[in-house]
Amino acid sequence: MINSKRLVVVLPAYNASQTLERTYRELPFDIVDDVVLVDDHSRDDTADRARALGIQHVIRHDRNRGYGGNQKTCYAKALDIGADIVVMVHPDYQYTPLLVTAMASIIAFDVYPVVLASRILGNGALKGGMPLYKYVANRFLTFAQNVLVGQKLSEYHTGYRAFSRTVLEGIHLDRNSDDFVFDNQMLSQIIMAGFDIGEVTCPTKYFEEASSINFRRSVTYGLGVLGTSTQHLLHRLGIVRNPRY
Repeated sequence: MINSKRLVVVLPAYNASQTLERTYRELPFDIVDDVVLVDDHSRDDTADRARALGIQHVIRHDRNRGYGGNQKTCYAKALDIGADIVVMVHPDYQYTPLLVTAMASIIAFDVYPVVLASRILGNGALKGGMPLYKYVANRFLTFAQNVLVGQKLSEYHTGYRAFSRTVLEGIHLDRNSDDFVFDNQMLSQIIMAGFDIGEVTCPTKYFEEASSINFRRSVTYGLGVLGTSTQHLLHRLGIVRNPRY
């Protein structure tokens, strides 16, 4: 626990067998109460490796439900086992689990109810090997999103995030996509609900085993992000009401 608050780390996994142990071993178990791994019907032995590592809460989807669908299961399980703070860490070892303590502390001591680990602050993205086209797309999309939703975040696209229980219970996660745009729809809901968001700088690693989406899906994701931010603006102005909020 941290400041008398129960901390649960969730690992949304897909074909993460090769990197899972490295991620798991770096979690700060002096403060982490539980770990939840959701295997989105991987083609490898991710779920078996998770159980062998001693992860108590391992859920394997009977079919692939997508990145967003995986997270929905993660958060529902974390809340069900009594989490006060939930930190999502990708088990592909692209983000260092060593930041869990810092991110959870910010929430535990009521500084911010949401914390994002940004690859952009401190130039961590390019130093870690992010492809230039992805970096440029990230910067363009983030600029457009900040304009449309009225925020000033350094990055909306990180997969390393921490939330208070109040935040997760205060938004309609079930109304979001099961695909990659889920992350941005969730942030849009959080902003619309009036929750403040903090950021910490985070190094990142790009290597062969790390998960990534191809160019075609990246384009689909980018269009979905812009669509989400436009819907956010229209809802906020009262022009087109959206049931997501």
